[in-house]
Amino acid sequence: MSDDGELKKGTGRFARYHPDLLLLIVDLAGALVFAVEGAMAGIRAELDLLGLMVVAFATALGGGMIRDLLIGAVPPNSVRDWRYPVTAFVGGGAVFFFYQFFQRVPTELMITLDAAGLALCAIAGAGKAVEFGINPLLAVLMGAVTGVGGGTIRDVLLTHVPGVLRTDVYAAAALAGAAVVVIGLKTKLPRSLVMTLGAATCFTLRMVAVSRGWNLPKVIVH
Repeated sequence: MSDDGELKKGTGRFARYHPDLLLLIVDLAGALVFAVEGAMAGIRAELDLLGLMVVAFATALGGGMIRDLLIGAVPPNSVRDWRYPVTAFVGGGAVFFFYQFFQRVPTELMITLDAAGLALCAIAGAGKAVEFGINPLLAVLMGAVTGVGGGTIRDVLLTHVPGVLRTDVYAAAALAGAAVVVIGLKTKLPRSLVMTLGAATCFTLRMVAVSRGWNLPKVIVH
């Protein structure tokens, strides 16, 4: 069997993994958005250039690294493919050198970009997990991990309670988008259509939740 986008017989993992162009573009776009977010958080925390780059890198690629390690795609893309770290550092560097520009970006636009980054990473993570032959339920979880993992690492580095544990319908939106991708790919629907529908599902659910103040149930302690 070819090693390009197919599993090597008897190994349960790719001998050499080459993502298709659509998956690569989606993955890099999500990484860029999250790198900018991580760098913005680093500036608010008054980090220096090195600290800012570390946080930008972790935010952009942390979720993908966790996913790759869990599904056996080692070494992770962020270590093996130069395009991933370069994307993260470009996003972080842009914020460092042009912070005044990014600071003027409206909050509503940042929320929209965050939702877009979440959607892109979630569907890319789910798509890659499916290509690796992961169980559909776990592939959905891998999509969510890809979407929220970087932000969780960022918050831990900055000593904050991870937003995914308390933000209105964040991880749930990633799960929904990933589920659409997994179901679509398993039913042999066109890949581009599946990725579009998955991204739209995650993005729409996240934006509607923000606009209407939706939250998952939680225990109220009086």
